[in-house]
Amino acid sequence: MSPLDTRLRGELERLRAADLYRVRRAVDGSHGVDLTVGGRRCINFCSNDYLGLASDPRVAEAARVALGRTGTGSGAAALVSGYNGEHRALEEELAEFIGRPRVLLFSSGWAANLGTLRALFGKGDTLVCDELNHASLIDGARLAGARYGRYPHGDLAAVETELRLARDAGGEIGIVTDSVFSMDGDIADVDALSALAQRHSASLIVDDAHGFGVIGDDGRGIATDADVYVATLGKSLGAAGAFVAGSEPLIEYLIQRARTWVFSTAPPPAIAAAARAALRIIRSEPEHRQRLHANIARFRAGMAALGPDLPITVMASDTPIQPLIVGDAAAAMALSRSLYQRGYWVAAIRPPTVPAGTSRLRLTLSAAHTPAQIDDLIEQLRAAIAECFGAATVQNPVPEPMA
Repeated sequence: MSPLDTRLRGELERLRAADLYRVRRAVDGSHGVDLTVGGRRCINFCSNDYLGLASDPRVAEAARVALGRTGTGSGAAALVSGYNGEHRALEEELAEFIGRPRVLLFSSGWAANLGTLRALFGKGDTLVCDELNHASLIDGARLAGARYGRYPHGDLAAVETELRLARDAGGEIGIVTDSVFSMDGDIADVDALSALAQRHSASLIVDDAHGFGVIGDDGRGIATDADVYVATLGKSLGAAGAFVAGSEPLIEYLIQRARTWVFSTAPPPAIAAAARAALRIIRSEPEHRQRLHANIARFRAGMAALGPDLPITVMASDTPIQPLIVGDAAAAMALSRSLYQRGYWVAAIRPPTVPAGTSRLRLTLSAAHTPAQIDDLIEQLRAAIAECFGAATVQNPVPEPMA
């Protein structure tokens, strides 16, 4: 065995011993609410497919038609020969939808955040960042080489302190935040951050991956007027990729300097066609968002009916992300396995994705979930908690009828 393999095997054993080892599960067929994983039929409650469009036949048909016309791949970076009419049309439609002058497509949200932050900031600059930002924002800020001002989650007073320090240090200043935080489901006070940015001559960079298509006027997300607005196509739109929206100079500059865009093969045109179809559905069928928010309310009411003394913490969230904090990694895995055996797939999230001692089930809701599925999930969750924790305090509610 090579020295590298010896070292890596030891690290893997350490992860297993700490209940932090991760294993992929292959899904057979589409990635909708009803799926087959590991040979078991499950109801999926851990997907970011918030509007249920990843398995919408109209979105798939748009991709199929485009495949016949454009082929499977773009063949090159966009600045060479990879830029297709489908890409251009999607950029124009997204820009019009959110009311910004320009949009630039990226292959992923990770590429969008790394490429944008590195292009816009560097040594001598300061990036003021929420401590719970997505890993792509953290890595992008560090890769930029700027001073990294990390503030406690949502602490606006700490933001202002960091901004004053940054102003004294000189250079460009950026405030960097998620809109909806992916592991907690809470929403940043973007209006207050925008006011702070203006007061201190800073730029505001917002990653709205979990808000776009879900919240805001007509699903336009929040903070679309931020200096740099980032969102993804693989969540509410059920496709893949990401985009950056902003001013004409911003997009033109990224075309010249965002390395993760300049040196990446352009996304398949058929994926852009699928995203365009999904965007049309979002614009013309508000009932998807309405069902989603009704499902969120139903789930939260059902969890409240389980009583106040649960051995887990149900975090306050009005978004599709509903974290159930367990604490211990092994306990979170046990609860996830118990639900899986009952036909419900809810992933356990452990460090380093979340801080030590806050392992959780990251439960996510979709417009495609039925009221009956949500009600049965709550009942199975009650039974799984009792099984894993011996929780006599879990009530067995008789739910009131809900619309």
